Amino acid sequence: MGKKQHNVPKTFEEGLHELEQILAEIEAGQVGLEQSLVKYERGMYLLGFCRAILGQAEKQIEELTAGGEATPAAETTETKPAEP
Repeated sequence: MGKKQHNVPKTFEEGLHELEQILAEIEAGQVGLEQSLVKYERGMYLLGFCRAILGQAEKQIEELTAGGEATPAAETTETKPAEP
């Protein structure tokens, strides 16, 4: 049995929205068993898709903040004690 081809969402938000819809339909009992299994499979695919995008975003944020490159202005201003 070969791997099933899935339509790839265009954005993270689109994938998350579809995943939320699938979850709501399954939880509400709106679909039969066979259709639930199909939707479950699609949901698992979407979950992996969303997690991958979040992982990439997290890595990008870590790279941007590594080494103190992105320090707030308050931390970059040196405070000197008042001289007597």
